[in-house]
Amino acid sequence: MSNILVVAEVRAGKLKRPSLEAITAAQQLAAKTGGKVIALAIGSFLDAAGKELAATAHEVVLADTPEFAAFSGDAYARVVTEQVKAHAASAVLMAHTAMGKDLLPRVAAHLDTGLITDAVEVTYEGGKFSAQKPVFAGKAMLKVNATRQPFMATLRPNNFTAATSGGAGQSPQKISPAANDLMSVVKEILASGSDKVPLQEAKVIVAGGRGLKEPQHFKLIEDLAAAFGPSVAAVAATRAVVDAGWRPHSEQVGQTGKVVSSTLYFAIGISGAIQHLAGMRTARTIVAINKDADAPIFKVADYGIVGDAFEIVPALIAAVKAVTANH
Repeated sequence: MSNILVVAEVRAGKLKRPSLEAITAAQQLAAKTGGKVIALAIGSFLDAAGKELAATAHEVVLADTPEFAAFSGDAYARVVTEQVKAHAASAVLMAHTAMGKDLLPRVAAHLDTGLITDAVEVTYEGGKFSAQKPVFAGKAMLKVNATRQPFMATLRPNNFTAATSGGAGQSPQKISPAANDLMSVVKEILASGSDKVPLQEAKVIVAGGRGLKEPQHFKLIEDLAAAFGPSVAAVAATRAVVDAGWRPHSEQVGQTGKVVSSTLYFAIGISGAIQHLAGMRTARTIVAINKDADAPIFKVADYGIVGDAFEIVPALIAAVKAVTANH
């Protein structure tokens, strides 16, 4: 029997959706290993997140203490390491977010094991764990077999459905670990104040390129994203647009920006340079709008519209609003 530990990410008391996706992956592994899914959350004011996790995991552990309100890689890594050992976990999963990319490498070092990052599939066959991840800018998939335990992986958001059930309904266990590994103390966090979904977690992404001609024309992109709703859609841009100063780097999708796997991806006025394709080719459904019928973006698009974005996008916005108004 091999237990699967999921490190859940909680921000401002709210459980991040990619953590529930990681629990889905853990449930799939546990069904084959015969073990339990154990969810671990570290932070402060975790009661609400704990209840949500209890609905999906067999056991929930909350390291709930004011000293852990702000993320500390060193201190969090010690807590995760202790819980992996305490629950004899043979696998550790976490979302491939900024926190996951910082935290799990530290834990892997503590446990003298390997780490597979940005995985889109995890499996357990013949007593061994493995994972698949995109390589060569998403042009190929690499299967990586784990040779040490615990098996550890960060999972790309939007590749698993978010878990909503499957838990044992047990009350979370609260622990109060000492904060003696805090090598730095966060005094203040300046948040953006936006309630928009993070780009890498968005189900729908509306991306614009130089084909929009002027930075003010990105209002079309913003309006289309807004039609889906701030908790569903996000705005993205190509490197050329960001380099031109039209949009912030935080919105850049591509080899030198963010890699996304949204359910729906709109590429508007985007030619389809290799640099951009590297960041979005794993989106499940790609819709391209471009005046150039020979644009490379159409080679990866599931649906292509050859035409003027300034005529097509307003009609698309009206159609989306009509649909969302009835739901």
